[in-house]
Amino acid sequence: MFDFVEIGELSVFILLGLASTLAIAVGIERWFVFSKREGKDPDSSFWGISEGLESGDTESVQRYAIESESNAYNGFGSYALKVFSSGTSSKKELLQSKIAEEKGLLERRLSILSTLGNNAPFLGLLGTVLGVIKAFHGLGTLGSSGAEVVMRSISTALLATAGGLALAIPVVILNNYFQRKKITILGNLEILSLKALGGFSNPNSNHHRSGSQTGSAVL
Repeated sequence: MFDFVEIGELSVFILLGLASTLAIAVGIERWFVFSKREGKDPDSSFWGISEGLESGDTESVQRYAIESESNAYNGFGSYALKVFSSGTSSKKELLQSKIAEEKGLLERRLSILSTLGNNAPFLGLLGTVLGVIKAFHGLGTLGSSGAEVVMRSISTALLATAGGLALAIPVVILNNYFQRKKITILGNLEILSLKALGGFSNPNSNHHRSGSQTGSAVL
């Protein structure tokens, strides 16, 4: 039984190390994804696309969309142009599907950070409990002469709790940061969707004027 306790205590430290590595890898990967989806100047992209969609100005939307479709707002503007040029009656549904697609992309692997942040303290606590069991076993075996060994065991056991908390705190902060970014991006896309539906439904929009003049409007 005591051998299993020692193995369990060692396994906890190994798992904490692996969890830390995983958290760092996911954090870096998500950082690049969110940076790419926001672009270098997210405010400029959002307001540029927003004004173009609201007024039904296809040229304005195209100017921003052509810069970089990896930017969530530019990509959404480009997709909106395709939706309205298709003549489909399901414009609202298609725009919402694009937002849902973006949500899936942004939420990918965030559950890993959430799981690690919620469970790392418990994993550390398990290591502490196993370490305390080991310490008391040593105290019962060695008696008062083994006090030094027992204190070292307890000290090591408490390191597991400290390690769990040291992992959980930054992971929770990082997860909350990405969640806030996700909510901001999706909220802005909802705004762009509403402005597109309103702007291109306006008979006085640039979209309709250019279509009547040239007969070959983009939309």
